[in-house]
Amino acid sequence: MNTFAVASPKSFEDASKVVNDKKYSLAVIKAGGIDLIDHLKEGLIEPDVLVNVRTLRGGEQPIDVSGEEIRIEATATLAQIAGSDGLRSSAPVLGLSVEGAASPAVRNVATAAGNLLQRPRCWYYRNEQFNCLKKGGATCFAVEGENRYHAIFGDGPCHIVHPSNLAPALWVCDATVHFVGGEQPSIPIRYLYHTPDKGVRTESNLPPGAVVTHITCKPRKSSGFYAIKEKQSFDWPVVAAAVALEMDGNVIRSATVCAGAVAPIPWELRNVANALRGVDVGNEEALSKACASAGAGAKPMSDNAYKVKLLPVAVKRAVLIAAGKKLEVQS
Repeated sequence: MNTFAVASPKSFEDASKVVNDKKYSLAVIKAGGIDLIDHLKEGLIEPDVLVNVRTLRGGEQPIDVSGEEIRIEATATLAQIAGSDGLRSSAPVLGLSVEGAASPAVRNVATAAGNLLQRPRCWYYRNEQFNCLKKGGATCFAVEGENRYHAIFGDGPCHIVHPSNLAPALWVCDATVHFVGGEQPSIPIRYLYHTPDKGVRTESNLPPGAVVTHITCKPRKSSGFYAIKEKQSFDWPVVAAAVALEMDGNVIRSATVCAGAVAPIPWELRNVANALRGVDVGNEEALSKACASAGAGAKPMSDNAYKVKLLPVAVKRAVLIAAGKKLEVQS
């Protein structure tokens, strides 16, 4: 590990100035530092300076639900999002998406912006012995290698899955990410990410040198999130689903559905949303049929076809949660 300086700016604007200072070959933002520490240990980055924004905040509180839009500060922790009573009533999908993320210790430190912008967890990318596409090589080793946790949507050429649970949840809440240091002050979350065919070395469309300040989104009272993991302790989902509904009694008037852990970006399932329109959530057969289309168009690899079967299950359970129904899931 190389030596590096640490800058502690007094504002997000000052942080952006440090990040864009030409005297540094690589300046890296540090908030919670969870993914940053992993990258340093794994030799994936060698920064000249770490720019500490951990204590910076643009608003008076980490989460504000008092206005027409919800505001979440970039440095709000996952624990604060999971424990927010305001979010629990105005957009329950947000708290549900992070309440089981990682471990309590990590949730107390990891931040909203950091969660959205964390790098892929692909074991080939994270292993310094594999010079994969994402690190400038010529091969996605997952294609012929071990790909149990890789993408079933997206068509490559890099088959990562996006690691954020919060991103699909914010997607169904029509979120916007705000920042300083770019020509534009914000970007809708639907345009925050790009697929590997648009640029394999990066995942985000955030302008170079930009520093996220906060996130705004719409209230979604009838919303839910469900993740399927191999174990309920510290683990990454193998599939996840975020859902926001507009209801008329038990009947779904409209829906937004976004899947996680199945594609290089949060993967909106418009076909499922269309199929859910007009469905009575009390009609088991109709609901199952609508959710069954979640796997349509998937192109699984040698070891991950199981995701195609699990995704409709996650979507159906997220829909039931969003509709206020009690889940009966065998442990």
